[in-house]
Amino acid sequence: MSSPLSPLLPNQIEARLESLPVADSGWLLGQIGRIESVAVETGKVSVALELAVPADSLEQSLSDAVWEALRGLPGVESVSVDIGWQSPEGAVADESQRIPNVRNIIAVASGKGGVGKSTTAVNLALALQAEGAKVGILDADIYGPSIPAMLGVGEQRPEVVEQKAMRPNIGHGIASMSMGYLVTEQTPLAWRGPMASGALLQMLQQTLWPELDYLIIDMPPGTGDIQLTLSQKVPVTGAVIVTTPQDIALLDAKKGVEMFHKVHVPVLGVVENMATHICSNCGHEEHIFGEGGGEQLASQYGTRLLGSLPLSLSIRQQADGGCPTVAADAESAEAQTYRQIALQVAAALAVSVSQTQAPVIEISD
Repeated sequence: MSSPLSPLLPNQIEARLESLPVADSGWLLGQIGRIESVAVETGKVSVALELAVPADSLEQSLSDAVWEALRGLPGVESVSVDIGWQSPEGAVADESQRIPNVRNIIAVASGKGGVGKSTTAVNLALALQAEGAKVGILDADIYGPSIPAMLGVGEQRPEVVEQKAMRPNIGHGIASMSMGYLVTEQTPLAWRGPMASGALLQMLQQTLWPELDYLIIDMPPGTGDIQLTLSQKVPVTGAVIVTTPQDIALLDAKKGVEMFHKVHVPVLGVVENMATHICSNCGHEEHIFGEGGGEQLASQYGTRLLGSLPLSLSIRQQADGGCPTVAADAESAEAQTYRQIALQVAAALAVSVSQTQAPVIEISD
């Protein structure tokens, strides 16, 4: 007696799942994951998926989507879905450059100050952690470190190990290192570029990072020595550009994109801060800094608009208070936007890594 299921059904299942949209992310399952196995037995289908992105919040919706995609196939009576994930590991030209225990490095940058770059960096780190990833953050703003205050760690000194390495401080579960832990607020750093760059590399390389899927680097604003040193001497997997819709901010953000292009660091996308202001009294929404600038920037450079955030008093207050939005109010609309941005960043990074091989260094006369 023949089975009610065709022998080709596993292949049909894989074909359907490869093109399955992942929630409202804009990505297909085949782009940000793979089908580990498909088993079929008397109408019962078992599917094992491995995603390349942390997506704890997507497990239920993705399982439901798999059922909806397969229920119409002949003979399918039930579907069980097992979902795991593993972050990819960014390629490096020279393995000696790889930071121990760190799989991927994401630079969060802006062309100018005051656009909410550090707030975005710390909330991105917390959002990736909320989705199941192990995350650290390096505060690369030597002259104006803000991550210690945003993580609620303050001026706590890192533990020194055998006089040659430091353990990162932990705030809200995020491993962090910053010049703010090494000097006081009353000690301004009057360093030239090479000194600041050298200090930053020391902090990065002499920190005993735990196992991390992602290390977020909160870059200083601009495109100077520190930015070039990081981009050229550190194996950055991808970069996120933060801007506001304002024309002046966009002009400077373009310089940031161009810098990463010159040093061959993929730009994963653009985050638009202060996109709108909603009046707390009447609810009127207004684009006080302009409209559509982030989307235009992303389109111009062939990348994605990762998300837009409002000009929000709560985002500022929570970051200033040492408990950023994703940690302070996980169910808020702003926190959910940060988590959507985190998924977009992780997905863009996974696709970029899958398409990128470590460059081959050739020496010629």
